[in-house]
Amino acid sequence: MKKVTTIILLVCVSLSYAQKKKINQEVKKTPVDMNAFIDELMSKMTLEEKVGQLNLVSVGFDITGPIVSQNVEEKIQKGLVGGVFNTFTPIAVRKLQQMAVEKTRLKIPLLFGFDVIHGHRTIFPMPLGLAATWDMGAIEHSARIAGDEASADGLNWVFSPMVDIARDPRWGRVVEGAGEDPYLGSLVAAAMVKGYQQNDLDASNTVMACVKHFALYGAAQAGRDYHTVDMSERTMMQDYLPPYKAAIDAGAASVMTSFNDINGVPAGANQWLIKDLLRKQWGFDGLVVSDYTSLLELIEHGISADEKEAALDALLAGNDMDMVAEIYLAHLPQLVKEGKVTEEHINFSCRKVLEAKFILGLFDDPYRYADEKRAQQILFKKDYRDAARDIAGKSMVLLKNENNTLPLKITGSIALVGPLAKNQRDLIGSWSGAGDWKQAISVEQGLRNAAPGLKINYAKGANITDDTLLIKRLNAHGGNLEIDDRSAEEMIKEAVEVASKSDVVVAVVGESQGMTGEAASRADIGIPGKQLDLLKALKQTGKPLVIVLMNGRPLTLPWEHANANAILETWFAGTEAGNAIADVLLGNYNPSGKLPMTFPAHVGQVPIFYSAKNTGRPHNDQLLDKYKSRYLDVPNEPLYPFGYGLSYSPFTYSDVKLSASEMKEGETLTVTCTVKNEGSRDGEEVVQLYVRDITGSVTRPLKELKGFQKIMLKAGETRDVQFKLSANDLAFYRFDMSWGTEPGKFIVFVGGNSRDTKQAPFTLVE
Repeated sequence: MKKVTTIILLVCVSLSYAQKKKINQEVKKTPVDMNAFIDELMSKMTLEEKVGQLNLVSVGFDITGPIVSQNVEEKIQKGLVGGVFNTFTPIAVRKLQQMAVEKTRLKIPLLFGFDVIHGHRTIFPMPLGLAATWDMGAIEHSARIAGDEASADGLNWVFSPMVDIARDPRWGRVVEGAGEDPYLGSLVAAAMVKGYQQNDLDASNTVMACVKHFALYGAAQAGRDYHTVDMSERTMMQDYLPPYKAAIDAGAASVMTSFNDINGVPAGANQWLIKDLLRKQWGFDGLVVSDYTSLLELIEHGISADEKEAALDALLAGNDMDMVAEIYLAHLPQLVKEGKVTEEHINFSCRKVLEAKFILGLFDDPYRYADEKRAQQILFKKDYRDAARDIAGKSMVLLKNENNTLPLKITGSIALVGPLAKNQRDLIGSWSGAGDWKQAISVEQGLRNAAPGLKINYAKGANITDDTLLIKRLNAHGGNLEIDDRSAEEMIKEAVEVASKSDVVVAVVGESQGMTGEAASRADIGIPGKQLDLLKALKQTGKPLVIVLMNGRPLTLPWEHANANAILETWFAGTEAGNAIADVLLGNYNPSGKLPMTFPAHVGQVPIFYSAKNTGRPHNDQLLDKYKSRYLDVPNEPLYPFGYGLSYSPFTYSDVKLSASEMKEGETLTVTCTVKNEGSRDGEEVVQLYVRDITGSVTRPLKELKGFQKIMLKAGETRDVQFKLSANDLAFYRFDMSWGTEPGKFIVFVGGNSRDTKQAPFTLVE
């Protein structure tokens, strides 16, 4: 075991937006002081009115759970509602806001929240696709546009970003996050918060971000939504919590607790999670809200005996606001009378809600987000669609390109086949909220827009699925599956005929948007339905086969990888999906995306991620040793590793050079690698830096991402890419759970993905 060298880290906790607002007011000599204002307001409030501020109700067009709030107008007028979920548009928001500020005793305005996940009206690639850009500027820009549109559409609070680390692609909500890695996930989380809030929540074109789901939701057992989470403290702190902390440090003004239990206690009733970790250790001073009816679900978890006890458990744990369940409204006043809850508990949470409203400027102008003229000017404007197209292109990952099958020629003919080739609804993905799928550009339309001289021969070829039970389940939740009544054989026959008279086959296949997202876990993560049969029949024609994938999770693609000539992962790319896909297929954009999550070769490998431990009996797939950590029937290696992605330009890497062979605490090690574009096209490459700590007081991962740079290289250009490694990059939670480094041997890796790297050793000395 190594001798421990301690690093003393000075952690600078970000100022809350309440603190920033107060500072700004003092600088401007504004007469209104937030604390004094809220003190005076709360002195006038009854207990029932204070509890009313903790009540978040659902009204509107998009109900995401089984309970719809009742008698909302009456409750608003009695001052028993603090915020409204699922209502947007300036007209609808103004109507409800008028009830609050014109018909209530104290005229306290409402918050208006909505699931703005990857765009509001203009839809960007799904969050996992955004992460695949490895471009923090682009990700922040997408959130900035989403915030601009949402605030113009009556909203001031968005339930995003989702920052849950996920390493099991069976879980449907991997679509909403940034994948498996805490370093990449932390950068994405911070970029999203900055995009929404712009460090200025007093501006009418910004919105309050809500970090979710706190915490560890992405580690649900068996990849099944809402399931139990059980992990060691070290794994929690090292791998799963960093993105939440990064979002808090970026200034996120609110946090949403998760559905799952943690160490046997559901997040909504977990005092350690909310009070100790979030508030005391991390210094979070904003608003904490539950997820949809999750406080009511404390009963089903077996923590609370009834609604009244659930309200007690949740409030004492630190949940300020109750989303939709309305158990606070029903039971907190009585709990105060019984002495089980003090009015100080109510005051604390009420103050957090009122602070959020103050910070957003709602007490100055409750209608500042209900401007119809601004909505007409802002929503869905051309600049935003152009940005959506650009970012969608950056999100796409070229998984295979045998013999330069891509890019396609803009003349000749193609067979455009597959259930997603003409599809619009699925392009904007799950959690597309206010997005209008009828505005989405299909792949067929995108190709026609980009290459009018290209002859397109179309056949659907297959349904996304023919499973009648699955179809019913999906359509019951707005899946809108388009099902062709013809037999699978008839549809495949037509597709083969179309392929036989074309130069190349482009098969657009994958999942429907309803197969990913909340309550959309899948045990089999291959391409569903008869689509694989379709691909096999198309392969038999002998024509080059290009597979265009649409999906919200990593898929198992062993046959596809072995048999397709080219595979392009496009995720659910948003409003401009078809145009962006055409840009890549035709070579107008050189693909640069990299996988933010490992693609397994077989579902039996799950969970699979690049930063796994070595084990005491590591297995090399090239060897036949029996007593090793391996499977008998499939290899250990994934199909596509984390960070993987090809380009139309081949990039080569030189050997890694280090500025020194030894590094001391307080020093910086410079890592240099020369990257060359060997192709005839300009292209972007994500140069990735990984580190391995060879020995430690606890076992360490095989690799950990510690840096990356996305660079543009002209055809034939060579560039030295440098990284600076500090002691903090080598720190971890040691045996005693202290954070710091240990002296010893390390290996640094540089490459275009987590598998294919160049490496060099160095030593950290005392």
